[in-house]
Amino acid sequence: MLRVIFNQKGGVGKSTITCNLAAISATKGYRTLVIDLDAQANSSYYLLGKQLTEETQGITTFFEQLLTFTFQEKKITAFIHPTPYENLSVLPANANLSYLESKLESRHKIYKLRDALKTLLQEYDQIFIDTPPALNFYTQSALIAADRCLIPFDCDDFSRRALYSLSDNVREIQQDHNDRLRIEGIIVNQFQPRAKLPTQLVDELISEGQPVLNTRLISSVKVRESHQAAMPLIHFAHDHKITEAFKQLFAELETR
Repeated sequence: MLRVIFNQKGGVGKSTITCNLAAISATKGYRTLVIDLDAQANSSYYLLGKQLTEETQGITTFFEQLLTFTFQEKKITAFIHPTPYENLSVLPANANLSYLESKLESRHKIYKLRDALKTLLQEYDQIFIDTPPALNFYTQSALIAADRCLIPFDCDDFSRRALYSLSDNVREIQQDHNDRLRIEGIIVNQFQPRAKLPTQLVDELISEGQPVLNTRLISSVKVRESHQAAMPLIHFAHDHKITEAFKQLFAELETR
């Protein structure tokens, strides 16, 4: 299964959701890979910590190869790194990813990631792709390659407005490039159950028939602490309520 976590709005928890679902997947015994397509490289740091350096080769190096004529082109597997956690690997990003985008677009490389990932689906049971907060070349490449799309929603009216155009964008990719692609669900993140507005917004989305998942991810300082420690919650705070929510979310996705 190849899932993309996507929202054009920043700060909605894409990297947190990507890495924590992947870490739980790995603890279940699934061979799991995270692909970081965001030049901010938050997922890369979250999983590798101080192992991640400016010299670390990853998805940027893979795309750089596509712009050069060489008979020694390495396969995408050459840029995958093991994390400290069993069954969990990462294809990291770095800031140079943003400088390649216009060159890749002009050279029509939009299908190259899809083609490369076909081989990885034989080696991994679960692949999670973290995308930048924009419908750019990298996000489109991921959606063209993916089976499912998960949309984080942070209970904000701006997020709700963005959600409708986001859904249209995913459907357009589905119609034009990837008929397998489905919106698997909307993940309610940073939920405050005692506040009126978040509950109202979620209820309205459900009444509209939007595919809102049942699990709610609450706000928790443990998430920020796990970022600082570069350790997913399942390893950082195994029995905490936010970790339990992520476990429940993963279980819900398995049943869909």
